[in-house]
Amino acid sequence: MNIHGLQKMTLLDFPGKVACTVFLGGCDMRCPFCHNWEIVDASSPAIMDETELLKFLEGRKGLLDGVAFTGGEPLLRRELPELMKQIRDMGFMIKLDTNGNHPDELVKVVEAGLVDYVAMDIKNSPERYGETIGLPGFDISNIRDNVNYIIGKGRESETGFDYEFRTTVIKQFHDADSFKGIAEMIKGADKYFLQGFVDRDTVPYSGLEAYGKDEMMTFSDIVRPYVGSVGIRGF
Repeated sequence: MNIHGLQKMTLLDFPGKVACTVFLGGCDMRCPFCHNWEIVDASSPAIMDETELLKFLEGRKGLLDGVAFTGGEPLLRRELPELMKQIRDMGFMIKLDTNGNHPDELVKVVEAGLVDYVAMDIKNSPERYGETIGLPGFDISNIRDNVNYIIGKGRESETGFDYEFRTTVIKQFHDADSFKGIAEMIKGADKYFLQGFVDRDTVPYSGLEAYGKDEMMTFSDIVRPYVGSVGIRGF
């Protein structure tokens, strides 16, 4: 399996854990605000393969708690469950970032006991989902299925996985109505985070803007009655 990036240590990507972050190329969404656009089509040069990753992790036993898989969209990789199993057998915990469009693949890795933490992006309200991910007319059925599965399964302690939903907030795509729609989608969730947008050279569209902290607080107040807790990142 080609691996397109590796952050050797992070205290941010895996809540409460010291981890490394593995970037896998390829994604079935085309978000205009994507920070990792260079790996969306998986055409950029890989930096290593799974053998090299496992060798790296062997040398980090006792130093790292876990491994966070992000992308792109990791669940597009059919080899991922086997790699997760090898990493789990080494004693590491595993976090998975997903865009939520692959409920069947998520079920496989969760039911196999390969994931400790799932972070699913909620791009926008149903009415603006396609616009926000660069795919007008997008069918959000998979998104709804994934949300329902995560909320339902995450409540069962025997599954052993924690989760969060999160939204990167951009002026051009989000407003108060967006968060009313998001709140209805994730009603009953344990945790939800609003993330401040930060422009970078790798973002494919220029001119996108972030909201200030006061506006982010207003949006968080809209969602708060529907979920267990709401947080704001990036401030």
